[in-house]
Amino acid sequence: MSLQSLVKPPLVPPLVMGIVNVTPDSFSDGGRLATQEAALAHALGLIAQGADVLDIGGESTRPGSEPVSEDQEILRTLPLISALRARWDGMISIDTMKPGVARAAVEAGATMWNDVTALMHDPDSLATAAELGCAVVLMHMKGAPKTMQDDPRYDDVTAEVVAHLAARAEAAMAAGVAREKIWLDPGIGFAKTADHNLALTARLEALVDLGFPVLYAASRKRMIQGVDATAVEASDRLGGSLALALEGARRGARMVRVHDVRETVQALKLQAAVANAAC
Repeated sequence: MSLQSLVKPPLVPPLVMGIVNVTPDSFSDGGRLATQEAALAHALGLIAQGADVLDIGGESTRPGSEPVSEDQEILRTLPLISALRARWDGMISIDTMKPGVARAAVEAGATMWNDVTALMHDPDSLATAAELGCAVVLMHMKGAPKTMQDDPRYDDVTAEVVAHLAARAEAAMAAGVAREKIWLDPGIGFAKTADHNLALTARLEALVDLGFPVLYAASRKRMIQGVDATAVEASDRLGGSLALALEGARRGARMVRVHDVRETVQALKLQAAVANAAC
């Protein structure tokens, strides 16, 4: 064994995806970005704080949420995507399960499709993803947002999530999506109890080992309240969100999706600095 093989490569912090929900009913910031002016100012603020990617969502997928029409979703998201693209050359993600919305968003300048259904919501989703050629996030979820938290059950949550996402990645590649365009997301908080979410986080390496980059998204989610009962409101969960982002990074996530960009970027920089100082 050579000396070089014993030296760990420098730890590179994961990319930080900032959340921009232009919806009236998102669990954390619903209604706060009701106007395009407010949404654009918020998005530009996240860029200034260090966001590498912006995830634009026009339909809430919180537990119990109601679906919206394709036209409504496009009306909410496209003006913001166009305005951002005119000002910024970074990565813009469209958070949607509808291929028609994804197509319109990519035409407006989006470069990633973040789909909570792993391209299963519509029969045209796989073919559309292949045609668009953008990066695609395949997320695990059982059922639909409205009912997903009613009684989620698994025999082995990590094994089942990994198997499902491996199968969806294979389906995407069979449809023509390039392997290097595929990201996987374990779906923290989607049809999962707090214990399920903790187990998935603790065993995130099992998903990383599939060889696709992993997006980890636990920011302000209710699993934090499951550990700290005082964190009742989403705004009470910054500490837990940072802890989970750091844990996701430590276990191999290549991107973390967060509300609190400035604090997360700083935490990840310090984590990397300490790790690299020990090399």
